[in-house]
Amino acid sequence: MHQWPRGAGWVEVICGSMFAGKTQELIRRVRLATIARQKVQVFKHKIDKRYHKDFVVSHDRVRIPSIPVATPAEILKRVAPDTDVVGIDEVHFFPVEIVEVCEKLADSGRRVIAAGLDQDYRGMPFEPMARLMALAEYVTKNLAICVVCGNPANRSQRVGAGKQRIDVGASDKYEARCRRCFKP
Repeated sequence: MHQWPRGAGWVEVICGSMFAGKTQELIRRVRLATIARQKVQVFKHKIDKRYHKDFVVSHDRVRIPSIPVATPAEILKRVAPDTDVVGIDEVHFFPVEIVEVCEKLADSGRRVIAAGLDQDYRGMPFEPMARLMALAEYVTKNLAICVVCGNPANRSQRVGAGKQRIDVGASDKYEARCRRCFKP
């Protein structure tokens, strides 16, 4: 377990491939903060409507209320003054300005928990996540299980049609794959 800094803000990044448990871990950390009577707010990008528009929902249907936003600047506007912990899911959906927002929140004394994919379907880094990982005090990289061979998987194989970098989906469009079974 981490030794959390007292009296200071910080950034925690939870990253990995599809189906690695990133959202589930974000929810777990946020729930623990709530149990500790900390004021928590959770945000997600408006384009993520896979399971519910107003909840962050893991693939196994665990959920917590969230505030959908379209831009990183909206997060700063909607964070209450007494909020201790800010959770942000699917950070890779946001433009790189999300990094500055996370830094401002941490500089204001808040704990920021940011979860998202570190790589796209081609195996290329998502810029906001790469920058956040470099600046964060804590980074957790979760691995999934390769659906082809059962090895640890750190890639998201697109199995649905489409060439856009961001294509919101779940098992209908993506599979977890290991380095050997991944075919960009």
